[in-house]
Amino acid sequence: MRVTVLGSAAGGGFPQWNCACPNCSRFRAGGLRSKARSQAQVLVSADTGECYLLSASPDLRTQVISAPLLAPAKPPRGTPISGVLLTSADVDSVAGLLHLREFQPLHIYATPSVRRIVLEENRIFRVLDRADPPAVWHDFPLNTWFPLAAVSSASGESVRCRVVPLGSVYPDYVSEGLRRSLPPGEAVIGLLLAQGSKQFFYAPALPGNSEVLQEWERSSDLCLFDGTFWDENELISAGVGSKTAREIGHIPLSGAGGLLEEFGSEKRGRRVLIHINNTNPILDEESPEYREVRDAGWEIAYDGMEFEL
Repeated sequence: MRVTVLGSAAGGGFPQWNCACPNCSRFRAGGLRSKARSQAQVLVSADTGECYLLSASPDLRTQVISAPLLAPAKPPRGTPISGVLLTSADVDSVAGLLHLREFQPLHIYATPSVRRIVLEENRIFRVLDRADPPAVWHDFPLNTWFPLAAVSSASGESVRCRVVPLGSVYPDYVSEGLRRSLPPGEAVIGLLLAQGSKQFFYAPALPGNSEVLQEWERSSDLCLFDGTFWDENELISAGVGSKTAREIGHIPLSGAGGLLEEFGSEKRGRRVLIHINNTNPILDEESPEYREVRDAGWEIAYDGMEFEL
């Protein structure tokens, strides 16, 4: 099983198109040691060549074109993408589905609540029904392992998936009427993917602390976790927002109860931060925050980063 980071930034990418924060301004001026990043997108592929996208970022078209693995194998059209696994109904997680509307059979996996939000609250996504056959939606079962049947190894071992409920807050754009009818455990999820003895945990949004989350982290060979904000008041201090990190649905990296403190140094495999906001000082590879993260045993995702499990 191969895991490829097609995009590693939070919404808006880095640098963000309309942002003049210190990070974005210094990067544009050539004074920041860092890398440009598109919006968070991960690809999981098996040795059969079949691939699954974890979420569907707004930058998906460019990300697919930049990945040789995802090129059509033969004319007139085709793709090795077997499906998309959605982690939430956030715009950054679902907007890229519109790039996959070009009459290509598509399987979309989501919690029932996320499926309802996408199809009932957003008429534009009905364009996915234009495909022949139309997009097929699959409801995630919670807290149980199930096979992704289309993704299997030459030896017959299928890639297995398990959904871990992480949060109860749905996006602001969801109508109040629909919001009241949705169970809280289906709003934000993490994804465990396993093949053979290898296990990968993907959670680009961590709305709260969880002992269960730490248990799965310790048993995984690779974790890609929420690295959105360094500080609880980061957006407020930068003058670009009025909410704290936790109010938006992200545990900050630093401070009491932050990700670095909660997960400590005990680990089994590689731990990587993804979904990094443009205001986060860890984007500066010469900053003390960057060094603190690296010294704590974490890596920082960048576009094109690959892992073999």
